[in-house]
Amino acid sequence: MDTLAHGLWAAIGIAAMQPRFAVTRTQAVAAVSLAVAPDLLQWLPLLGWAAVGGGHLSDLTTFGLALPGQEPGLPEIVALLTHHLHCIMHSAVVAGVVTALAWRFRRAMLLPLLGWWSHIVIDVPTHSADYYAVPVLYPFTQRGFDGWAWNTPAALALNYTAIAAALGWLAWRRRRRL
Repeated sequence: MDTLAHGLWAAIGIAAMQPRFAVTRTQAVAAVSLAVAPDLLQWLPLLGWAAVGGGHLSDLTTFGLALPGQEPGLPEIVALLTHHLHCIMHSAVVAGVVTALAWRFRRAMLLPLLGWWSHIVIDVPTHSADYYAVPVLYPFTQRGFDGWAWNTPAALALNYTAIAAALGWLAWRRRRRL
């Protein structure tokens, strides 16, 4: 799924929780931030390459919008770092360890961590094997589920229609309570 949609779904989830759970503004911002972080963090090597290694900012756009097999050529270290950051940030194993640590030492982070978990759960069925399959069991394996590619026109239309419907439902629910 695209990064914007991850942020929107996290915000919708927070808004849906609001009547039953007291969600602070800080928690909401943190959850939405963690929902988009897995996609943004894997771009750090690309940004570094653009800043100091001869890459260009246009490479970021090309990389972000590339169809399977049409990704731009990247230096080996940039490609390797980008790949492993993708794997780390989309791993249920890594997210599980972080969640367990939060459960033990910082329970206030549990709600914001739902943003990260929502990213992983949504990406598993919306990434194809050709286009960043989600390696949920990384570091044990880099294999991922072969889902429906989010960047196909039908998947995008369905996703944003569902987002519009969810926003409409939230607005209806809010008006009903007033």
